[in-house]
Amino acid sequence: MAPKEDPKAPAAAADKAADKKKKKKEEEEVSEEDAALIEKMQLLVTRCSDVEKGIRVNALTEMSREIREATSSMTSVPKPLKFLRPHYPTLKQIHTGGGDEEVQKMLADVLSVLAMTYAEARPSRPDDGARESLRYKLIGAGGKVGAWGHEYVRHLAAEVGEEYNARLAAADAAADRARETEAAKEEGGEAAEMETAEAEGAAPLLPAEELLPLVTGEMLDALPPHVDEANQERVVLYLVQASSYVASYVAEVSSYVAEPEDAQAVLQVAIAILRKLRRFPEAMRLALRLRDDDAISEIMTACDDPLVSKQMAYMLARQGVRPEIDGLAEELDRVMDGAHLPEHFHELARDLDVLEPKTPDDIYKSHLEKRPASAAAVDSARANLASTFVNAFVNLGFGADKLMLPEGNKWLYKNKEHGMTSAAASLGALRHLPTSPPHLPTSPAASLGARRLRDSAPWRRARPSPLDWAATSSASRRLLSLPPPAGALLAVGILNCGVRNECDPALALLNDYVEPGAETPQLKMGALLGLGLAYLGTRKAEVLEQLVPVVADLDTPLEVVAMASLSLGLTFAGSCHEDITQTIIAALMEREEASLETESLTRLLCLGVGLLYIGRQGEADLALELAKAVPGEAGAYCAITLETCAYAGTGNVLKVQRLLGLAGEHNNKEEEEEEAAPAPAPAGAAAGAAGAAVGAAGARAAAGGGAASGAAGSSSGGKEKEKEWPKLDVQAVATLGVALVASGEELGAEMTIRNFNHIFQYGDPPVRRAVPLGLAVLSTSKPQNVNGTSVVDTLSKMTHDPDPETATNAILAMGLCAGGTNNSKVAGQLRSLATYYGKEPGMLFAVRIAQGLVHAGKGLVTLSPYHPDRSLPHFPALASLIALCHVSLDFKGLILGKHHFLLYLLVGAMRPRMLVDADLNPLPVTVRVGTAVDVVGLAGRPKTITGFQTHTTPVLLAIGERAELATDEYLPLTSVLEGVVILKKNPEFEGQ
Repeated sequence: MAPKEDPKAPAAAADKAADKKKKKKEEEEVSEEDAALIEKMQLLVTRCSDVEKGIRVNALTEMSREIREATSSMTSVPKPLKFLRPHYPTLKQIHTGGGDEEVQKMLADVLSVLAMTYAEARPSRPDDGARESLRYKLIGAGGKVGAWGHEYVRHLAAEVGEEYNARLAAADAAADRARETEAAKEEGGEAAEMETAEAEGAAPLLPAEELLPLVTGEMLDALPPHVDEANQERVVLYLVQASSYVASYVAEVSSYVAEPEDAQAVLQVAIAILRKLRRFPEAMRLALRLRDDDAISEIMTACDDPLVSKQMAYMLARQGVRPEIDGLAEELDRVMDGAHLPEHFHELARDLDVLEPKTPDDIYKSHLEKRPASAAAVDSARANLASTFVNAFVNLGFGADKLMLPEGNKWLYKNKEHGMTSAAASLGALRHLPTSPPHLPTSPAASLGARRLRDSAPWRRARPSPLDWAATSSASRRLLSLPPPAGALLAVGILNCGVRNECDPALALLNDYVEPGAETPQLKMGALLGLGLAYLGTRKAEVLEQLVPVVADLDTPLEVVAMASLSLGLTFAGSCHEDITQTIIAALMEREEASLETESLTRLLCLGVGLLYIGRQGEADLALELAKAVPGEAGAYCAITLETCAYAGTGNVLKVQRLLGLAGEHNNKEEEEEEAAPAPAPAGAAAGAAGAAVGAAGARAAAGGGAASGAAGSSSGGKEKEKEWPKLDVQAVATLGVALVASGEELGAEMTIRNFNHIFQYGDPPVRRAVPLGLAVLSTSKPQNVNGTSVVDTLSKMTHDPDPETATNAILAMGLCAGGTNNSKVAGQLRSLATYYGKEPGMLFAVRIAQGLVHAGKGLVTLSPYHPDRSLPHFPALASLIALCHVSLDFKGLILGKHHFLLYLLVGAMRPRMLVDADLNPLPVTVRVGTAVDVVGLAGRPKTITGFQTHTTPVLLAIGERAELATDEYLPLTSVLEGVVILKKNPEFEGQ
């Protein structure tokens, strides 16, 4: 009988043959060069154990040379390391066997590099073989670490950090070994910075979160000596990113509570590095970020190069900062006062061929709106008022239009009652960046107002005569009760917004109208808001002396006190002024609680306190305790407003979490009342049942002011109590505050946008109304997608919300998101909304305002409170944007009421978004403009922009874009190309 054949035998034989074939193929693939290198490495390893010292030294020297040459530009695993790796245990045994000290140190250096390829596991104890690269490096011969290659530097830096943390955790760490680690740490940091890994070199000097209290000490002080001109840019970028990490994230992941001083210490080290290398413009940017007036003055004084000083003066003017420094040249004073802005702005407009005035109809493009043929154009007062705002925003700063300034126009009289205030104030917006006196219209009121604007214009160097067209004679006294004088006073403030003048024309002209007991409330409000805009962010003491008595006077009407508080907040934004804080909070405490809660303008008093501490974080703690002492809803509103303003733009994770929790709460008190009351069947189900969608929509509409109140299911007798939300709703401010805090950090802004989508679905009506405004803050003047998330598409859906106030805020938010961009997609969506809401005057008014914002400044301005690279906030613009958002929380009561002139708060946020290269005159230079790329911590020399296009200056810069010179003929005096950049000839450039 034949033996039974094993069924697995053929398969095993096949596998064996395949392995043999594969092994043979691998042997055949080894080239002659690789085979020679393998043989050479084996010979060198053998010679390392030779008895002759000279042979061992030569073998280790040759081995080191092969490794260094192979790792100098590592794109794959170096072949010497690959072929030496199997001999790693052998070389360790040779080193353990002892011998000559010089040979042992040379061998330790080689083993340190080889350990990088052999460390598959890292035990928790160092004596078990963990961090062998560091261990052998410490006993090696020393020398430049970077000579062994970039990857070795990264690996060694990581092990230094691990070893440092492990020794800190061990209570019995030996003092001498700690000193050795510190020495290796400094050595690794120096080599990394000197080679191509500056970020990795700085990393060991910045410990983990549990070491954060030590950051302000010796470790950061050890960094500047190792930084030079070749690596300063990468090190400073890394430190700036580390400061953001220290300020926001560390407090979340560690028991140590991060303080603002910790982030400031990191930035101060970066400033010290830049000042040592005489990179004064870059140091100035960081000083502006710190808002350190002393550092700003010191940097300006330390610079002895006139051109660099002038470049920093342009930067200060763009930021709205005017330090008082004695001995500066008169030219620098004029630049910091903003005298250059009109010239460059009009040069940009001339270059882009947009000097021709535009009418509101050019913006509306009503012929493209799909209206019924029977619908005739109605000349309504609200439509004319909307056209007034659109005309002012679109032609902002151009000094010419087709409505208000032409000879013989009567547009002022097409606005009724309070609308004339905004119409007269639009003259200031049109002349916001003037280069010559305005043309005088022939209509009496308008011409008198224009003459007043001319007398107060910035080009008047002598003190203007306090000529008051409304009070020069007793016959004109009766005009004080009419709206046009208030509008003219507001126009004076708008005209001087962002422009400094030693004569202070705005203060001279508006001073008489803010004294207690003088003039009408409407006239006072125009003068007060005009002062706030004229001296936005200047901290002028004369304004303090005039407005504090107005706030403290209990006989002054609440609306006037509210406007004075807002003006104080705008003028002293970020100053932490204690006297103003106490005065406003005292006014809140001394007035009746009921009157404060029923008046929507009370929010402006709270906002005035908040703006005083904008971006100041922990410095607002004392004021926060005072605000909590204010009783009722006004106190809660003031406290949350103050907290959100204090942490605006900081990206503080803990504050975002707290505010999200507050915004996500539901009004349990209202629900308990509904459950306790004998509710009718249809209406009781509307609050919670998904099937009663019509009822829920009606409830929201009733809460918002009632466009769909009939659909709420209240036909059961009309006795059901409508849910009324408080005018000063804390949840709405918390929702807006989430966006304010997260707006200064890209990742936090993206996560907040996602959270807002959930909050909008499940939040109460006040929260839902604030969500569109929060989205606008996160994406102001940035209609493009944010990492795949389209904010504009989200807002477009919200514009059809059943709640009219939510839809109104969403419409306004669309205008803010595309502000000054001329975005065609948003413009088309707004035209569709104009058709959809054609029969609802309030909604149509919001659509028209949004259309004007999209085309603001004919596309030459931005509303964003951040610079294009988002690294530096512009706090006066941020204060103006926050103020408008708070006002818009009650859009129906304020903007659609008699306080629509508050829309001119946006003038404080509108700034030219241009890049102009200049030597002594504007210079046309080719630049590349593209999307900015975050290169912090990346190896090599990565590209800083992507998807770029080449233009000739002047050019426009959008949010998130970055520019760089496309020619080597000139050198910029600052590394960040935005605003006005001074160029100098490159001495090493050789033309064709």
